[in-house]
Formats: sequence, C-alpha cells, structure tokens
Amino acid sequence: MMEATFWDYPNLARKVLGEAGGLKSILGAYDRLWESVEDLRVIVDLAQDENDQELFREADKQSFDLLDDIETFELELLLNGPYDRNNAIVELHPGAGGTESQDWAQILLRMYTRWADHRGWKVQTLDYLPGDEAGLKSVTLLFSGHNAYGYLKAEKGVHRLVRISPFDSSGRRHTSFASVDVIPELDDTVEIDIRPDEIKIDTYRSTGAGGQHVNTTDSAVRITHLPTNIVVTCQSERSQIQNRAMAMKLLAARLSEKKREEQEEALAALRGEQKDIGWGSQIRSYVFHPYSLVKDHRTNYEVGNAQAVIDGDLDEFVNEYLRWQLRRRMSTD
Repeated sequence: MMEATFWDYPNLARKVLGEAGGLKSILGAYDRLWESVEDLRVIVDLAQDENDQELFREADKQSFDLLDDIETFELELLLNGPYDRNNAIVELHPGAGGTESQDWAQILLRMYTRWADHRGWKVQTLDYLPGDEAGLKSVTLLFSGHNAYGYLKAEKGVHRLVRISPFDSSGRRHTSFASVDVIPELDDTVEIDIRPDEIKIDTYRSTGAGGQHVNTTDSAVRITHLPTNIVVTCQSERSQIQNRAMAMKLLAARLSEKKREEQEEALAALRGEQKDIGWGSQIRSYVFHPYSLVKDHRTNYEVGNAQAVIDGDLDEFVNEYLRWQLRRRMSTD
C-alpha cells in the first residue's frame, strides 16, 4: 500500500484495502484475546497467593467470558470463503397463502433488520412491493457490514411459521412459508459479461417511500436478462440512472450466483449427492402454537423463546450453522 503506483489501479487498490482491513480486524481481535488471557493469569496468580475467594470468583467469571470470546473469534475465522467478507443482497418472498404468508415475510424483514442493527450493519431497501392487505409481496435489501454475506448465507432457504392467524376470525392455526434468498454483492474487481442485446430494460413509477420526486417520475428500473429470464428491480435511488446502475449490479450478482449453483449441482451429481435448492430447502420452523419453539432443521439447534428469535436474536442459529458447515467440510476432506 506504500508503493507510489498503488492507486494506479483503483479497483485493485480498493480490494487490497478491504483485505487489509479484514486482516487488521482479525489481528486486533487476537491481540485483545491475548490481553484477556494475560489479565486472567494475573488474577489467578493473585487469588492463589492470597487465597482470595472473591478473586477466584472473578477469575471464574472472566474465564467463561473469555471462552465465549474465543468461540466467537473461531467462528470469524471460519468465514474464509471467496465472498464471505462481502456485503449481502437479501430477497424475501412469501409463499402461497395470501395475506398470512405476506405478513410472515414482513415479520422476517423486521427480524433481519433488528439483527443487523445489533451487529452494527447498514440496511438499504433496494426494492419493496407491499402486500394487498398486510405484509409484503417482495423486498430486496442490501446489508453492508463486516462479513455480512458470510453470516447471512446461513439464512438462505424456506422459513416456516405456525401460529394462530391474526387474520382468521375463527382463531384457527395456520402454517405459512416464506423464502429467503441471499447472494453476495460483487465488488468492481469481479467481471460478469452482460451483453446489451441480452437485456431488456423497463422503467416505471416507484411504489415505495422516497418523497415526491421518486413517486411522480418513472425512476424505478426493471432489468430482464433474456437468456436466463432473471429479473431484477431497483427503486431506492432518486434518479433513473442511479437505479439502473444498482439494478445492473444486482443482475451481475444474480448471474454469478447462478453460475456457482450450477457448478455445485454438477459436482453433486458427480458425487451422487442429493441437494435441495430454493423452495425445496426448508431450513427452519418457527412455532407459536400450541407451544413456543424455533428449530433449525439442518443443525437441529432449537430454542423455546420464539418471540426473542423474531425480535432479532439470531446469533446462535447462525453460529450453529457455521459449526455444522465446518463439520461437513471436515467429513468430506
């Protein structure tokens, strides 16, 4: 970074800066853990020398805190995939069931937004289509923060809700589904070839929030990739030019993810593996009636406080997923 020619290639320079920032974060966390170890050693030595029970209790407490910090650090080190440090693009879509499923998608939006706030991430709504009576029909979000994709990829799949429906006057129990799709935001160093004759661009009036200018001009942009029929939309920016640039970025990310999934499916076929993709991959159930339970069907991790989970308490579910992924990798290596 101290080379005189470092900024001659801005895209590469930004990539290096990002990598340097990530490495500094890891080293900083390691240094803090080592300092905690040294502090704990001092407390233990003093407790032994003076046979001080209060110091022993303090050492006991700090040792448990240190173990939690070490475990968190280990999980951070597991996020070493090619895109784990990238920002994440998340799409939520309700399943069949009308208002009930649309409301469930809105609840998931709130859950992820609260979780992101807890982690200090920035959340930008790129596209939002409200439901007919309540909830939403679709939403596209950009989560910006350290290892956002590495963590949020744990949420990709179908989420199932069981509850007494607030929209059913008879008070019956309903089961609803919503899909969560997660892809990494690509930086400028990743090149995806998108030919102009392979895309169709439409403009329309924004339906989301954004002020008078947004809602009275055709600033929203929809791009269809004709060979794959992938459709992306963006209406979060004030101008059509800005929305088009963001939509092209979304399309590049979608095409990259499609290519990766095709490669994984090809490898799975060679290995004889059975893989569920998209709507078939139900990953988690949230039950509010007749009991309270949230269970991840991949890891079998479960908690009894369903309300806390939808209020954004997702850390342990994501951490268990990372441990599960590590065990799977180790068993196949």
